[in-house]
Amino acid sequence: MSGGAHPAPSNDATPAKAPSAEAPPAKAPGSTERVTLLALMISFVALSIDAMLPALPQIGSALGVARENDNSLIISTLFVGLAIGQIIYGPLSDSLGRKPAIHAGMLVFLAGCLISIFSRNLEVMLLGRFLQGLGAAGPRIVTLALVRDQFEGRAMARVMSLVMAVFIMVPALAPLVGQGILFVAGWRAIFYLLLALGLVALVWFFFRQPETLAPRDRVPLSLTRIFAGVRETCLLRASIGYTVAAGLMFGAFVGYLSSSQQIFQVHYDLGALFPLFFAILALAIGSASVTNARLVMRYGMRRLSAWALYALTLLSLGFLVITLAMAGNPPLLALMLYLTPAFFCIGILFGNFNALAMEPLGHIAGVAAAVIGSLTTFISLFFGLLISQAYDDTLLPLVGGFAGLGIAAVAVIHWTEAGSGQPADE
Repeated sequence: MSGGAHPAPSNDATPAKAPSAEAPPAKAPGSTERVTLLALMISFVALSIDAMLPALPQIGSALGVARENDNSLIISTLFVGLAIGQIIYGPLSDSLGRKPAIHAGMLVFLAGCLISIFSRNLEVMLLGRFLQGLGAAGPRIVTLALVRDQFEGRAMARVMSLVMAVFIMVPALAPLVGQGILFVAGWRAIFYLLLALGLVALVWFFFRQPETLAPRDRVPLSLTRIFAGVRETCLLRASIGYTVAAGLMFGAFVGYLSSSQQIFQVHYDLGALFPLFFAILALAIGSASVTNARLVMRYGMRRLSAWALYALTLLSLGFLVITLAMAGNPPLLALMLYLTPAFFCIGILFGNFNALAMEPLGHIAGVAAAVIGSLTTFISLFFGLLISQAYDDTLLPLVGGFAGLGIAAVAVIHWTEAGSGQPADE
């Protein structure tokens, strides 16, 4: 990485710094509870997306949506709120502390749930979804800074991988939960569930998670400092490079999320079986997170990320040739045989790219997390919308998106590593 001004990655799970005596007293939860709690706090984005997927046709019909592709706006609008919210909560957490920023985000999320519950047209629904994303950005992005307060290097990647391993059970099960709710109640009941889970998470976090940013380490909330942090993050070759690469690959994933209901339920006519196939692919990402947590201490973030990115890109290019040969309509088995290893690779990339981008920025963790998270989301939203809006009842937009964005990410990583002073095995 350019500059060479960041600490060398740690080779064990020793916390980066001891808790400060100035931190508010609180009993720290045990390791299992801590990982589970942090996973829950970042899961509201995935839960708010994936539980909705089986219900998109019903929601669209109830709200008078004329064009089927516009149902994907119920998904993408949440990402708009998420991208904007991350800019707010990161600096806020550096000034007020991690916990107040997360508390504020959860309250906004709960307000968004209430608006969605009582919506009667698409515009009000999209407002509610925007607020859900804006609120969920708080726990989503500040949790990353909270982990960075306590760990660095490979140890940080390991903790994030364990959190992701628990977190991934949410998208694996959420469509099944959403489908089950539709069998016994209307789609509004899904938002009632989100509201209840949000209240539980807020109370649990309030009482059980200690503050990790001591008062002496907090900084005044000022635009000058925020702009300085944004500038440092964007000008640091490693941070911006891994952020852009993460945005590109997450863009392909957002395109999949937005198109998955149409692909599985409409194109392949799976109906109520859609959540089962979605869960299989989500578990592929979860198993990758578990694998990454075990291997990252041995092989390092860069090496694992390079392997996963090259494998994903080559796999996507190969399946694109197959898809073209079949006029964009490969059989379902072929699609699953492609997406399962592809999502395994994505699971390796998610935690490592974020950790690599954050690694040199521990001294401005809140602002850095905000910039990295926001840029990643904006980039992914742009490309995800292109893929979902290009859906034409074939697999070509999706597979072509994965292949093209994979090539772009490889080019970005080559540029990033060309200016890095770090060994490739770290």
